[in-house]
Order: sequence, then structure tokens, then C-alpha cells
Amino acid sequence: MIVTGAGGVGCGRAIARRFAAEGASVIASDINETGADGMPDFFRADVRDERQVHELIDFAVQRSGRLSVLVNNASQIKPPSDPLGNWLDTIEVDLLGTLHATRFAIDAMRRSGGGAIVNIGSISALWHGRRKPGGWPAYDLAKAAIIRLTTSLAWLAEKENIRVNCLAPGWIGTPEVRSYWESLTPEQRLERGVPSKLLDAEQIAELVLRIASDTSLAGRVVVWWSESRPQLIPWADPGYSELENY
Repeated sequence: MIVTGAGGVGCGRAIARRFAAEGASVIASDINETGADGMPDFFRADVRDERQVHELIDFAVQRSGRLSVLVNNASQIKPPSDPLGNWLDTIEVDLLGTLHATRFAIDAMRRSGGGAIVNIGSISALWHGRRKPGGWPAYDLAKAAIIRLTTSLAWLAEKENIRVNCLAPGWIGTPEVRSYWESLTPEQRLERGVPSKLLDAEQIAELVLRIASDTSLAGRVVVWWSESRPQLIPWADPGYSELENY
């Protein structure tokens, strides 16, 4: 299996380790080679580069004989000071990287009889506007596209035995997020729409393992706001809870 964006200290690393603990043959991939120490097999690949992603998929197949699971986790998570800046880099990493890896993984999984792809989205991609200031347009756009990619590939389960699903989590306690979260009082968190608690990388890893292993899921989106339990968006949900007259 492959986990992209697994070279840092966040969810990718935790996901790779969790699958490895289950006995999976894991290829961790990233452009951050310093995070490769202590990881399962590591392959450096920049997901923005289609050729490098193809080489990553080929490496995993050669290493294990097949590709059974792909976790599209690579993300450009550092917003610029200008919310209108640096859009292309984010789109290339989060969206195009996911597209490249998914396309090549489908080809590899077809040859071996099937597999599972888990895309990492974000709950921020589901909101139709914000009551509180915030957000990063390029990131939200990329994650919204990943969610739609997931649902549009549901047919692969029946036709090719390839299950594509997505996890859209809320706030995860990575070092930068936790530092900001801890700087706020409970009152400030409430005022700013910040959750009262954070998810951690190990929780995310456990749920990704569950999604990848659940043969009943195909084209589904699992939403996990940190103050509630993981929940599925109903199939064919229109994307809004109600409409206002215009």
C-alpha cells in the first residue's frame, strides 16, 4: 500500500504506522525525506509531478507484487499571509496530486483484482459560506473537488472491485493547529467557531484503516467533526440542508 504525505509529523505518518502495525507492506511517500527515519519503506515523490507519481505506483507494485490500498494524504497545509496568494501550489498538491495517484492506482488495482483508495478531504469543503471569518479558498476548492471525485468513482466498486472513499475531518491537533488552539480561551473558541477539542493523528489513522477495510463503502464521504462521532453523508445528498426563497 501507499500513503502520500507521510514524511512529516502529521496524519500521513500516523496512517503509515497504523497500517504497518496491522502487517501491511507500506510505502510512505513525501518530499520531506527527513521524516523517513523510522518509517516503513520510503519513496520520495512530489505528487505535483505526474511522472514521479507513476514511478511511486510502479515501485509499490514491484515491491509487493500488487497495490491494495492508496491513501491520498499529501497536502499543502500552510496558507500564505494573503488568502488570494499561492493558489496554484495548493491546487497542484492537494487536487492534482490526488488525481495523478488515483488514476495510476486504478490501473494497478485493475491488474490485481481490486483495492481501496481513501482520499483525505476536509470538513471545510462542505460549508456553503462561513458564519465566522476564515478559510483558505484554494485549499477548500481542492478538498471540495476531492469529495466530488470520490462520489463520482463509486461505480468502480461494482465494476472493478475498487472502492474509493473519502474522510473529511475537522480540526486535527497537528503542532501548528494545537499551538493556535491552546492560545485561545474556551470563550474565544466559541466566539471564533473553533471546536472545544481536537482530533489527533492516531484517531485519524484508526478511522482510515477502518474505511479502507470496510467492503460495504464505495463512493462515500465520512465526516468527523471533533466534537461528534464519525458519520456518513447520506448517498445522493444534495449538499444543502435547506433552501431560501430568492
